[in-house]
Amino acid sequence: MPSPNAQTLLPPGQQLVAPGKWPVVGEREPRLPEGAWTISIRGAVERELTWSLEQLKTLPQVTRQIDIHCVTRWSLPQVEFTGVLLSSVLTACGLLPTAGYVSFVANSERDHSTSLPLSVLQMSNAMLAFDAAGQPLTSEHGGPVRVIVPGRYFFKSLKWLARIELLAEDRLGYWESHAGYHNGADPWHEERFLASDLDLRTVRELIETRDFSGRDLRGLSAAGLNLQGLKAIGAKLRDAHFEGADLRDGCFDGTNLSGAHLERANLRGASFCPDASGLAADLEGADFRGADLRGARLIGASLFGATFGPLDARESPPLAELIDETTIIDRVSLASLEATPDQREFWKAASVCDVPANSQPGNL
Repeated sequence: MPSPNAQTLLPPGQQLVAPGKWPVVGEREPRLPEGAWTISIRGAVERELTWSLEQLKTLPQVTRQIDIHCVTRWSLPQVEFTGVLLSSVLTACGLLPTAGYVSFVANSERDHSTSLPLSVLQMSNAMLAFDAAGQPLTSEHGGPVRVIVPGRYFFKSLKWLARIELLAEDRLGYWESHAGYHNGADPWHEERFLASDLDLRTVRELIETRDFSGRDLRGLSAAGLNLQGLKAIGAKLRDAHFEGADLRDGCFDGTNLSGAHLERANLRGASFCPDASGLAADLEGADFRGADLRGARLIGASLFGATFGPLDARESPPLAELIDETTIIDRVSLASLEATPDQREFWKAASVCDVPANSQPGNL
C-alpha cells in the first residue's frame, strides 16, 4: 500500500482515498475456468502460446510503484505491484507487422475486455501483475493475474486476465461499448466517458417532456435548466451536466449518474433509490458540491468517489442549507464512502436520517 507520506500530483477531478483503503469496483469474483488458470496469446503473433500461471512466473519479474486513478474519481498512489512486463510475453510470441492494438479478455461473468494501442502499452511499460504490496492479488482486486497499465484510468487494467489478442484494428471492450467509457482513458485529460449519439432535436424534446427514463444521455448539457419533477428512472446520465439545474422532486431511481456534474443543483426531494427491478442508483464520482439535498433520499446508492459539501467555503450556503434532518441516506450508501472519510464526515456532521440497509423507499 502507499506510503503515508506519499506526495502524488493528482489528475483533475480526483481525490485521495484514505490510507489503507482500496475500494472494490465491479465484480468481486472471476468466472473460474474448468481446469487450471491459463493465459493465451492469439492474433497477429508469430507463435500463438498458452501459459499457465507457473510458466508465466518463470519470466523475469519486476516490482513497480503505480498510481491508481479510478474513473469514479478516487486515486490510490504508489501501490507496489509485482509481475512480468507485457513486453516479455509479447517478445516470446513474436509480433507480426500488422499488430497495432492489444485486447485483454477476462475470465468474468460479463466477459469483460478492454483494448489499447500497442504503442501506448509499450510506452507505459504495462505489466501482468500477480502481487500487490508484497501479497498475492486477491480475487476482488483481479487475482490471480491482472493487467496494470500506468497512466490510464484503472478500468484499462483488466482484472482476471485470460487472453491477450493482437489486432490490426482496434476493438472496443466491455466498458467502452456497453457503458460508454472513453476509449482513451487518459486521466490527465479527464477522458472518462463518451458523449451519447442522440441528435439535438431529440434531446430538446426529452427535456421538454421531462422524462429521461431508460434513455442514454451521456454527457447531456442541462446546466441551469428548470427540470423540476424530472423522471429519469434507469437512465444513463454519465458525465451529464446539471450545474445549477432545478431538479426538485426528480426521480433518479436506478439511474447511472457516475461522473455527473450536479454542483449547486436544487435536488430537494429527489430520489436516488433502486428501481422496480432492484437496480441501484450509481452516483460514483458525481459532484454534488453546493447541491441542496434537503428531503432527498439516497437508498442503496453507490457513492464511491462522489463529492459533497460546499462548492466554495467563502460563497456556498451553510451546511444546514445543503442537507438536514429530512435528508435520508441508508447505511449501504454511507458504507460506499468508507474510502473517502472526508466525504463520510460531511454526512456525519449533519442530522440526516440514517436508515438501515435494505430499507424500502415506500416505507420511509
